[in-house]
Amino acid sequence: MRKLTTFHRSAADAAPIVLTGGTIHTLEDGPSPEAVLVYGADVVAVGTLAECRAAAADLAGELRTVDLGGATLVPGFIDAHAHPLMLGQMMTWVDCGPERAGSIPEIVALLREAASRTPEGRPVRGFGYEHRNLAEGRHPTRHELDEVATDREVYLMNASGHGGVVNSFTLALHGVDRDTPDPQGGVFFRDADGELTGELSDAACNVLTGLHGVKIGHHGPNFHLADEPEEHLRQLAAAQERFLAGGVTTIGDAQVSRRELDMYLRLAAEGGLHTRVSMYLLSHLLDEALEMGLHAAFGNDVLSFAGIKLYADGTLGGWTAYFPDGYVGDPCRTGQLYHQPEEYADLIRRAHAVGLQTATHAQSPTAIEMVVAAIEAAQAERPDDDARHRIEHCGLPTPEQIDRMAVAGIWPVNQPQHHYNWGEGVTAAVGTPGERFNPLGEFAKAGVPVTISSDAPVADPLPMEAIQAAVTRVTRRGVTLGPASLAITAEEALRAHTINAAHAIGREDDLGSIRPGKRADFTVLAGDPLAVPSDEIASIDVLQTWVGGVVRHTKETSA
Repeated sequence: MRKLTTFHRSAADAAPIVLTGGTIHTLEDGPSPEAVLVYGADVVAVGTLAECRAAAADLAGELRTVDLGGATLVPGFIDAHAHPLMLGQMMTWVDCGPERAGSIPEIVALLREAASRTPEGRPVRGFGYEHRNLAEGRHPTRHELDEVATDREVYLMNASGHGGVVNSFTLALHGVDRDTPDPQGGVFFRDADGELTGELSDAACNVLTGLHGVKIGHHGPNFHLADEPEEHLRQLAAAQERFLAGGVTTIGDAQVSRRELDMYLRLAAEGGLHTRVSMYLLSHLLDEALEMGLHAAFGNDVLSFAGIKLYADGTLGGWTAYFPDGYVGDPCRTGQLYHQPEEYADLIRRAHAVGLQTATHAQSPTAIEMVVAAIEAAQAERPDDDARHRIEHCGLPTPEQIDRMAVAGIWPVNQPQHHYNWGEGVTAAVGTPGERFNPLGEFAKAGVPVTISSDAPVADPLPMEAIQAAVTRVTRRGVTLGPASLAITAEEALRAHTINAAHAIGREDDLGSIRPGKRADFTVLAGDPLAVPSDEIASIDVLQTWVGGVVRHTKETSA
């Protein structure tokens, strides 16, 4: 993998800063140090307080001491798979997640209240529901959303992000009726009598986003609904603050089209990009990337191009992941592959041939097999022992596939908050095998690097919650999912969200741990995730988030 060449911020106007007075986890070999010395954007010394002060004597500017007050300093969290613009857009919608609504009437009430505050004619949009978490155990219907409004669009997005439910007005507006055929790669769901229920998935969401919003060819979904560019900028800026509040300093944007790229460039030009972003272009842009010579990581230490994002199948939460024999919960549903295996293998081969990292969404064993086999074939044609091809989510790999991933150097990027939020739903969908959802412990045992992330907005960018879910495997409903062998230790989980995530995006030379020469990206925690009981990790507050030696977030405290 050709890693990004980064550039240091000038320290000409900087003054040295020493952080001390707390627990410091560098995630480097050796004992925990007493202090860390920062100069400009970088860490310049790690060791005893006396050693750091001595090193500061050779630097220009007056030394400033930051007393951690007993807090815990860790490397800034890296969220290797997220969708920031989509998160920002969701932040302007109605939160209908499990903490706000436990039943369909409660969802309808939330949306109806929002409709009363929304100007006439403007759509009403909600997000975050997972039907297996609702009292009814099913999706809402268009008739229930008609109780919100009959004169405007009402759209309730499923927590998976791969579909949702619309009201009757929306279907009629776009000319969708009981005789409308399902689009390739999507479904307009119908009841036993053939009537539309209002539920739609994947490419059927084209009615909301336009053909270029959801699916371009067979290259996967992009569910960002179009807004004015200035609104998108506000959404991206707001999402960035949410990541910083969670202690996240670097984001891997796993779904970048021209729209996202333009927003990042504009925000960076305005000096408003305060997190680091590694961009993965959607695979329909592969030809353009190859033609422009983007054959390696490219950019600066704040905004960079990292690789190509592909889709093998859909989502477990939305029952669009590919199970050719049908779902246990509904044998009539099989989900889908976004590519035929030969077509997909050619995309991987072309990217691999020039040294481009790929990151493929794959959840089912069948989809994961397509990915692993394609990478093995590409490696056989042009061996590269550091290609670091990724499998995003990688929810239900077989043990045999995990062993092959170890040999091929494949990096899975998982989201423990997925099994925290709807682990029981996966077992309901696919049966007992669903208890292995996110088998992080099996990865670790096989020597496959473990990387965890949020997939925001599918889950909130809360690394402490993700770490606890990885360690305990206890769901939101209090159910322990699968045997203890599927869990990992707190230290493994901390590494998975920092240094391992840095490897996953090709930034381990300057991010992911605390050592001289690396960026001064830190998260200051109110407690030590390696010392508290595992079921208390998620309750640890993020006190500060530092990016490049600058405090970008401080927790507000009540007087």
